[in-house]
Amino acid sequence: MRTFLMFLAMLVSHAALAQAWPNRPVRLLVPFAAGAGTNDIMARLVGQHLGAGLGQPVVIENRPGAGGIAGTDAAAKAAPDGYTFLMTNVSLVTSAYLYARLPYDPQKDFIPVSLVATAPLMLVVHPTVAAKSVPELIALAKANPGRLTYGSGGVGSTPHLSGELFKSLAGIDAVHVPYKGGAPALNDLVGGQLSFMIENVPGTMPFVKGGKLRALAITSAQRSPSTPRCRRWRKPACRATRWSAGTGSSRSPARRPRSWRGCRPRWARRCACRKCASASPRSARNPSAARRTSSATSSAPR
Repeated sequence: MRTFLMFLAMLVSHAALAQAWPNRPVRLLVPFAAGAGTNDIMARLVGQHLGAGLGQPVVIENRPGAGGIAGTDAAAKAAPDGYTFLMTNVSLVTSAYLYARLPYDPQKDFIPVSLVATAPLMLVVHPTVAAKSVPELIALAKANPGRLTYGSGGVGSTPHLSGELFKSLAGIDAVHVPYKGGAPALNDLVGGQLSFMIENVPGTMPFVKGGKLRALAITSAQRSPSTPRCRRWRKPACRATRWSAGTGSSRSPARRPRSWRGCRPRWARRCACRKCASASPRSARNPSAARRTSSATSSAPR
């Protein structure tokens, strides 16, 4: 929650640095589909409180496709006027190692604003899958090589890489089915078109509670407050944490930090404690915001 409030304070501080900003709606791009992903959930939560603090609407725009590349490219090519931000995740880093060429440079085209949230993933299966634990799923996959399928929000996404890591360490063969976002993949898993997924907790929990999916494990060393009965991922090599972060264009005329320590630039550390803290939205400092953030995403140990 601290980084969430810092994200709000740092963006609101831009208004103090440039009096003319903002004089129109701010756009927050999400490079994944609406509905299931942590990025989409956090973008809407941040956008609500940020809009109240800036006095201008924050428009959430979903641009899914190519494992986050399509939306990220749209943000990189947006006008560098300080009115377009990107709510991204680990795909901003991993894409450079998965693709020979990208339409943007992750290091040169973007500048980080703040880490917003971290969250573990959850291994879930369709109820028709004859496995009630991770060892049983591994045994089932080994007995039926190449017959189990798992989905993700796209090639290179955190769920995809987590699935491939699981396959490698468990020594199993399962077919990956990429989608344009986690929401359509979850819909097919619920419909029985997929065998399992390793997806974010906020998107999967409603289906688990409704009996439409079965949770086998959570990919963190500690139990999540939102899933106290779900087993932890015992092998350290299999653990995975998903993070969401806000970034802006490196070409933006707004004042940019020269150093980045702990996802907080020097100028933000100076002004957030006084001026920016007082300028941050009251709703962001309201305890209800903390409760909503906790329910939207469960923080895993960093």
